[in-house]
Amino acid sequence: MKKFFRVIVAILLLIIVVFSAYAVVSGKTYLFEAVWYNFADIDDYKKFTNNTVVTGEAQPWQMAADYNKNPLPVELKKMLEDLETIAVLAIKNDSILYEYYWDGYSDSSLSGSFSMAKSITSLLIGAAVKEGKIHSIQDPVGNYLPEFKTGEKAKVRIIDVLTMSSGSNWDESYGNPFSVTTELYYGHHAYKTAVNVSIIHPPGTVHYYKSGDTQLLGLILEKATGKSLSAYASEKLWQPMGAEHAALWSTDHIGGDEKAYCCFNSNARDFARLGQLMLDSGRWKGNEIIPMDYYLQSIKPCMIPDTNGERCMYYGYQWWIIPSRPEIFYARGILGQYVIVIPSKKTVIVRLGKKRAEKGIDNAPAEVDALINWGMRL
Repeated sequence: MKKFFRVIVAILLLIIVVFSAYAVVSGKTYLFEAVWYNFADIDDYKKFTNNTVVTGEAQPWQMAADYNKNPLPVELKKMLEDLETIAVLAIKNDSILYEYYWDGYSDSSLSGSFSMAKSITSLLIGAAVKEGKIHSIQDPVGNYLPEFKTGEKAKVRIIDVLTMSSGSNWDESYGNPFSVTTELYYGHHAYKTAVNVSIIHPPGTVHYYKSGDTQLLGLILEKATGKSLSAYASEKLWQPMGAEHAALWSTDHIGGDEKAYCCFNSNARDFARLGQLMLDSGRWKGNEIIPMDYYLQSIKPCMIPDTNGERCMYYGYQWWIIPSRPEIFYARGILGQYVIVIPSKKTVIVRLGKKRAEKGIDNAPAEVDALINWGMRL
């Protein structure tokens, strides 16, 4: 028995040595972090370096006359608690109608957006178009990033990365520590990781969800505006919308690039402002943040064939759409982060948490459908 254990220990040590040597020799030292942390967490901003998205004069939400007078339906509350929800909030007619927090989180607690940041990055593209920093979303990406000036990459346009149809070979794998997505999350060279792709499909012809496409949008914004994403988000979103608390946008290293596809850290009340902005057609209190035509296309299905050969009815410009109820759209993060917009009810719902349902309804996690049904009754 002792000999057996010695063999097992020797094998484990050999694996560790080989893994460590590979990580060091290949320059993929992020693998140590990926293996150590194992899974992403809503508080990962504490592991990363961050840039601050500063706010200006706060514009606190008004409270509805019947604020928190109607509790969550029992079945919905149980579903949310089973999925380790930390916050749920409903805005109706520009006022907070309902909010509830779990696990020590509050209306000012930071937690990660994960891929809801993709929708934020899309808003910033729209703001840059309005400002004239980006001439058109039909512009080749190569107008902004030199790595896309030649070859097949020269055919990729901004609209192609907005609709997740760049045609790149990006591997959107979350469980594989060797995947490029894991490298982008834990690595320290976001620019190099994002541009180091090959084009394997004609741009604009295949919709395939890729975080690398959104990271390219972030790099385009930096080149076009001459500002960091956090600075531009502060100028175009956080300050005009009167966010009450500064946000943090995680970066690949100190002074480096923000992770445009994820890792915008805020609270339920301030995340809700993004939904209110979109509920008001890209305007905040009458002030246009993004152009109307860009807003309309953002929440319209791109209709590009996906990898199943079916027209994409569920994705626009980095916003998710409910196919059976196409007026409803939302931002979505991998652990069940949502900003849901229900225009007909003038309602915005935010849910933050640690898990999402495995079951899907209408191409969305089951809790999204449940939250929408609740919102339709508010």
